[in-house]
Amino acid sequence: MKAVVLKKTNGPTGLVIQEIDTPQPAAGEVRVNLKASALNRRDYWITLGKYPKMQLPCVPGSDGAGIVEAVGDGVDSGMLGSEVVIYPALAWGEEQSSFGPDFRVLGMPDQGTFAEAICVPAANVYPKPAHLDWAQAAAIPLAGLTAWRATITQAEVKAGQRVLITGAGSGVSTFAILWCLHHGAQVYVTSGSAEKLIAAHRMGVAGGENYHDPDCYQKLRQQAGGFHTVIDSAGGNALNQLLDTLLPAGRFVFFGATLGNPDNGLEMAKLFFRHIRIQGTTMGNNDEFAAMLAFVAHQRITPVIDQILPMEQAETAHQLMANFNQIGKIVLLNN
Repeated sequence: MKAVVLKKTNGPTGLVIQEIDTPQPAAGEVRVNLKASALNRRDYWITLGKYPKMQLPCVPGSDGAGIVEAVGDGVDSGMLGSEVVIYPALAWGEEQSSFGPDFRVLGMPDQGTFAEAICVPAANVYPKPAHLDWAQAAAIPLAGLTAWRATITQAEVKAGQRVLITGAGSGVSTFAILWCLHHGAQVYVTSGSAEKLIAAHRMGVAGGENYHDPDCYQKLRQQAGGFHTVIDSAGGNALNQLLDTLLPAGRFVFFGATLGNPDNGLEMAKLFFRHIRIQGTTMGNNDEFAAMLAFVAHQRITPVIDQILPMEQAETAHQLMANFNQIGKIVLLNN
């Protein structure tokens, strides 16, 4: 079968298209004929070698959707022909509150979704929402699940609440906006791009500010009257300003720290007097994935897609990720 293979960690130019053996499903597994896959920031960092426990060569990719075309021993043959979306990880573990020691995301070291087929546990495939095409379905898994766990599991976003989501335009933040809006929350955003702020307004957010403005967070607090939740992936020196936007008993939920730790630390007394909760989160478990897809199907939600390219243009797709200009997801389509 045809696959995208990373052979060198010199950036996207290390990706090549080549023929590899078609995998055979082991006991308890299914093979999915992949119709589409999608990129995440993780895939770009892997091409640079900036990811733990790198192993080469590898077939990257965590997001995928397709048709079950073979089943291993012990798997119901009635699954053959099913249109499915793939849970993008393996071995979450027994504890629902956090993943276990064997947890790993598809796409290095295990074979990823940038290929014509993949074998995964039968328990890791879920029905594709009928209203979505292949590209839309493939766009959801990793970013959608990360945003779902952050907003719904950890932040417990509800109708009528006010939520601030930073870094509008990224895959995860775009899904976070969708999940919050469809749960009836009022959403505000930040971005360094005027174009991304406009796109967020088109999605239905109530307000947004450019984070290059030093008064950005003060303006947002004044506009909204404070927030019940902040969803962030950057951290850095804006952290205390973000915490200041929270209402008493507010929640700061973060799934990344691209800007590192704040130089001045945390204002601890302010946090405990205001009962502020700080919650780290990443990815999500199988139950959350099933709940997310059911919500997508019920609400008929359509993911935001920036571009769709053929799998043969995987290098170009990864180069697009390098400049952070995309709004929503970049998808690879198989023939």
